[in-house]
Amino acid sequence: MAVTMKNVVVFVTDLAKAKRFYAELLGLPVAGQSEMMMEFFPGAPATLGVSLALHEDARRLVGRHTGITLRVEGIEALCESLRVGGVTFVEPLESSPWGKMAVVADFDGNQLALVDR
Repeated sequence: MAVTMKNVVVFVTDLAKAKRFYAELLGLPVAGQSEMMMEFFPGAPATLGVSLALHEDARRLVGRHTGITLRVEGIEALCESLRVGGVTFVEPLESSPWGKMAVVADFDGNQLALVDR
């Protein structure tokens, strides 16, 4: 028996707003989309899913830190583009001995970390 990761899902209340944040502002490549879900990172062994929170259990997961970290080349330029696009920075872009990091929130308040390493 083999077990592999298929995807990690972030729950949202509005798929159109989610598409603007994840595809347009963050620039994540879309792997597929339905009426209730989008998946990103085509061809990757695992995808990031963004799904409508249709059930009470899923609605409780909207608007929190997701624990997801995205590695970003050109993090300064992306953060400036996100700022201009009206994205909320929970933690601004900062440098540390190990690299640069920022934490942003999508339009539902789901938080993602962005790092350059």
